[in-house]
Amino acid sequence: MRLCVVFFLGLWLPCVAWSSRLPIPDHGPALRLQGSNTIGAALAPALVRGLMEDQGLLKVSTEITGRDNEQRIVGQTADGQRVTIDIAAHGSSTGFIALKQANADLAASSRPIKDSELKELAALGDLKSPASEQVIAIDGLAIILHPQNPLRQLDTVQLARIFSGEAKTWESVGGVGGPIHLYARDEQSGTYDTFKELVLNRQGKKLDPTARRFESSEQLSDAVSQDPQGIGFIGLPYVRQAKPLAIVDGASQPMLPLNNLIATEDYPLSRRLFFYLPTLQANPWAEALVDFTQGEQGQAIVAANGFIAQTVQAMAVVPNALMPEGYQALSRHAQRLTVNFRFEEGSASLDSKAQQDLGRVLDYIKQHGKADRRVTLVGFGDLKDDPARADLLSRLRAMAVRRELVKYGVTLREVRGFGALMPVAANSEDEGRVRNRRVEVWVY
Repeated sequence: MRLCVVFFLGLWLPCVAWSSRLPIPDHGPALRLQGSNTIGAALAPALVRGLMEDQGLLKVSTEITGRDNEQRIVGQTADGQRVTIDIAAHGSSTGFIALKQANADLAASSRPIKDSELKELAALGDLKSPASEQVIAIDGLAIILHPQNPLRQLDTVQLARIFSGEAKTWESVGGVGGPIHLYARDEQSGTYDTFKELVLNRQGKKLDPTARRFESSEQLSDAVSQDPQGIGFIGLPYVRQAKPLAIVDGASQPMLPLNNLIATEDYPLSRRLFFYLPTLQANPWAEALVDFTQGEQGQAIVAANGFIAQTVQAMAVVPNALMPEGYQALSRHAQRLTVNFRFEEGSASLDSKAQQDLGRVLDYIKQHGKADRRVTLVGFGDLKDDPARADLLSRLRAMAVRRELVKYGVTLREVRGFGALMPVAANSEDEGRVRNRRVEVWVY
């Protein structure tokens, strides 16, 4: 099986070219995957096992390597030939370093590739291209407490004060319990990078050096759940016995890390999980793993491991008084799909995930008979000096998605723009503005 990506009518789409079976190397692993602990601890091994079984390998099992956060998945061909795939999960940045040093064939990352990394890895191809940058799942950073902590919500400014050490007691952020004990992931972690980007950097703060640091997500979560004064941040599947908090960003409503809010990336601390595939030096097993992961079987494995699959579903939205009247009316008569289209920063072009999601949304529309005036697009944006300009830009974003759907025979019911209303993030930073510039899909 081989992954390829074609550009058809303005849309990047995956295609599958079948061969008899993937080649089996004479020596060494068939694939070396390095990077994010969030992905590599359980999700990547499960996906690798799924791929091996899909390839007809027998006796697929996991071998312990004796090294922390590393494992080897082993299978066997019908004629007894051994096939191995090595996974090392020491943090997102280590995946890009391993690609540069030719010690990995595929990088797993729980944050987007940095500009500096992109430049250093240019010899491997454009890792920001739709063929290389593959969003494989959506995750949410949960802020976790001891199960008996009575606090229910915090905003991102309070979180920055807590984790920088400025707010030292629970009473200073509206809680009870005395001194705050901090728990954080290690420096190599994409989870830490994401928290730093979404919370600390936005307030110009750094992590308190007294915070206890963990390479393992599971160990961090378990430590917080046993400390009545503890607080930590963790990937969604690792909440375990701890208590998640509702989070507020700017003028957003408080949001718990619920599946639907994370799927749409409305939840303030939601994030994308990536595979980065070098296109100029592609390993066939790496291509096949990406292809398998994006398919129905792979996304089922994503969901089974506690992450949010990119499967498009319809969800009911309960209207409330904080919504504009037109939006309330829409929610009474239609359902919202669990996907938001977002755009490249400073551009009217759909980002890499949105290009992938176009195909998924089209499949849903066709399969559910919604192609004839059963779809409404709703655009949103960030604050502008002129509210009329915000309204116009939000509608133009929805029109950009409309153009893509029309190419495939979809006749829309309506296209609307709600300007800067109903923000899901603070408009004070570029990251928040990009999140607020979104298009929702509603079906009747």
